[in-house]
Amino acid sequence: MSQLRTLPLRLHHHAYTTDDHEENRKFYEDVLGLPLKAMWIEQEHIDGEDVDLGHASYALGDGSFLAFFNFSNPEKQRAWKAKEQSLFVHISLLVEPSTQKEIKNRLLAAGLKPFLMEHGFCHSLYIKDPNGLILEFAVDHNDSASIYAERASSAHRDLERWIGGDRNTNNP
Repeated sequence: MSQLRTLPLRLHHHAYTTDDHEENRKFYEDVLGLPLKAMWIEQEHIDGEDVDLGHASYALGDGSFLAFFNFSNPEKQRAWKAKEQSLFVHISLLVEPSTQKEIKNRLLAAGLKPFLMEHGFCHSLYIKDPNGLILEFAVDHNDSASIYAERASSAHRDLERWIGGDRNTNNP
C-alpha cells in the first residue's frame, strides 16, 4: 500500500473527557495559559441514543485544539472516561525550550509537580491534567531532523525486528 499523496495538514484537535469543565478551564487557561476558544453545547447520537455534551476547545499555536467533552448523563460520563484511562494515552505537544521552561515554572507556581524525561530524540516535561490525561511538552533534539531521517530509513526493518522478538534498542 502506498502513502497518501497529501498527508494530513496538522492535528485538528485531540479529544478527551472532563468531569469538571471549570476545573479544566482553570488548569488549561489560568495555569498553562491556553485560551478557551469555543464551548459547544451539542446533542449527538451515540451508541443508539441521543446524548447531551458540553465540548470545550483550547487553542494551540498552529490552529489546532485540545478538546474536552462532558456528558450530561453521569453514567455515560463514567463509561467514556473509563475507556480513556491508560498510561500510554497522552498528548505530546512540540514546544520551544523557553516555552517548556515557562510551562514548568507555571506548573510549579500552581503547586503541581511535573517530571522530566530525556528520550534522546527529544526532552520532555510531563504533567497530568485534572482529568487524568497526561500532557507531554516536548523539545526536539537540536539534530532531530537527522535523527528522524535515520529512524525513517530503517523503520520497516525495526518494526519487523520488534514483531520478531528482537528488543535491542535503536535509541542510543
